[in-house]
This record gives sequence, C-alpha cells and structure tokens, in this order.
Amino acid sequence: MCIYKLDLGLTFWFRGASSAVNMGDFKHLVIAKFKEGVMVEEVLKGMEKLVSDIDAVKSFEWGQDIESQEMLRQGFTHAFLMTFNKKEDFTAFVSHPNHVEFSATFSAAIEKIVLLDFPAVLAKAPK
Repeated sequence: MCIYKLDLGLTFWFRGASSAVNMGDFKHLVIAKFKEGVMVEEVLKGMEKLVSDIDAVKSFEWGQDIESQEMLRQGFTHAFLMTFNKKEDFTAFVSHPNHVEFSATFSAAIEKIVLLDFPAVLAKAPK
C-alpha cells in the first residue's frame, strides 16, 4: 500500500496492483467549469439526449458540486460520468457522429475541463 500526501494537507491511500480487485467497466469522467452566461440546463439536456441516443453508453451520471471548498474545487462546478461495458464501446462513442457534433457545442461552453478515461477497478461492489 502506498501513501500519497498532497500539499493541500490531504492524504490518499493507494492499493497497488498486488491486491485482489476485479476489473470493472470502462469510465469516462469529465470535470468542468462552464463559461459565465452559459445556459447549463441546455447543455445538460443535450448531454442527456446524446447518451440516450447512443447505445454504447451503459450509464450516465452527473452532478453539480455543492459542498467542496473553493480552494479544493479550483473553479470546477460539474462532474459527468459515463460508463461503458468495455473500452471498445467508449471508442465507438467518441467517434459517433452525434458525439462529434455535440463536442463542438460542449467545448464552446467550457472554461476549464479535466478528462479522465480509465478501466474501472472495482474495490467494493454496490450493495
């Protein structure tokens, strides 16, 4: 087990590859800050339509931060999480014409963004 300590005074524990965990789905995580004046509700409706129209998306979740301290949030306000059965489904999603078209709209609305695409490691199954 490795310990990572950040300058923010937070300590993170990382269980290395030697532990017994199951590989799960493939995830696409987007953390965003929208530009001032953007109609976020319209962007969200567009995202919900996008993921409902593309079968490769297994699930879609989103949320707006309401609890984090600004110092930790760094201006980001929204998180979006898409789940795919496998990486190939994610690849199909990214190249889908609807995604390509929506990406231009989404990019124009974003001031700052972080993207992470990763195979999920299931450390604790949902109850």
